[in-house]
Amino acid sequence: MSFPASRPRRLRATPAWRRMVAETRLAADDLVWPLFVVPGEGVRNPVASMPGVEQLSIDQLLAEAARGHALGVPAVILFGIPEGKDETGSSGWADDGIVPRAIRALKGALPDLQVWADVCLCEYTSHGHCGVLDDHGHVLNDETLPLLARAAVAYARAGADAVAPSDMMDGRVAALRAALDGEGFVGTPIVAYAAKYASGYYGPFRDAAQSAPAFGDRRAYQMDPANSDEALREVALDIEEGADVVMVKPAGPYLDIVRRVRDTFRVPVAAYQVSGEYSLIKAAAANGWIDERRVALESLLGIKRAGADLILTYYAPQAARWLAEE
Repeated sequence: MSFPASRPRRLRATPAWRRMVAETRLAADDLVWPLFVVPGEGVRNPVASMPGVEQLSIDQLLAEAARGHALGVPAVILFGIPEGKDETGSSGWADDGIVPRAIRALKGALPDLQVWADVCLCEYTSHGHCGVLDDHGHVLNDETLPLLARAAVAYARAGADAVAPSDMMDGRVAALRAALDGEGFVGTPIVAYAAKYASGYYGPFRDAAQSAPAFGDRRAYQMDPANSDEALREVALDIEEGADVVMVKPAGPYLDIVRRVRDTFRVPVAAYQVSGEYSLIKAAAANGWIDERRVALESLLGIKRAGADLILTYYAPQAARWLAEE
């Protein structure tokens, strides 16, 4: 049926009609807020490349998490900056490390808040890579797995509601599942960074997490941006190994991957709107080139429309407030 019998504009004419026939709905319950925790007390270190984002000591982390939760954000994911670093990232799996301490504090103060813990070694190693190295500077896959497993168990023991391996080592999900189950944490979900690309959009995050590699890059273990079929193989492997949720990272430049994962697998799908995506919107808004609120919500809606059930975003509290206002 064509014009004039068909007039699609009829159902766009008013805000009420647009709401009633909307095919995709973005809600605060879809959002997970990444937070950076550092040692000390009363610490709020602004991240210059990520306006509005700060490294927070645990006392300040509690205040921020409470603010986000009051706005309707159901979950946070923690990234730790430790007191010290070494070749193997041992502070990443210490029971008294910065992230386990933060988890215990958050679960004590905000028991209904979902607290996820990112599992990787890059923030904790002196060289900034995501695993242990051989004498030639190559990341050793199998030797790294037990260390990641120890970190996951430490976070689960502290009370984490989920652990999220982001290292991209082969076999890491199976290693974490076996270690968690062996320690009695059979109910702890694994949110796997299943299709994590070697992206240029991570630059500001490395400032925030102080995790830039001291040499080289991470292309030997993170995925090539040219590849799409490979992402489906990675996701299938993680599901087979026991992942409960699979994640695509970054989100915006990889919406085709989000959609392919959504259409292929019947498991919850997360997507990470990464630091570069966030900072680009912030920079353009600061220059008066875009309407920040409108563009931020549109970008999140696009990620949801592509098929993501959950969205990790630094905009989480702002987006939750904006959505409530609308």
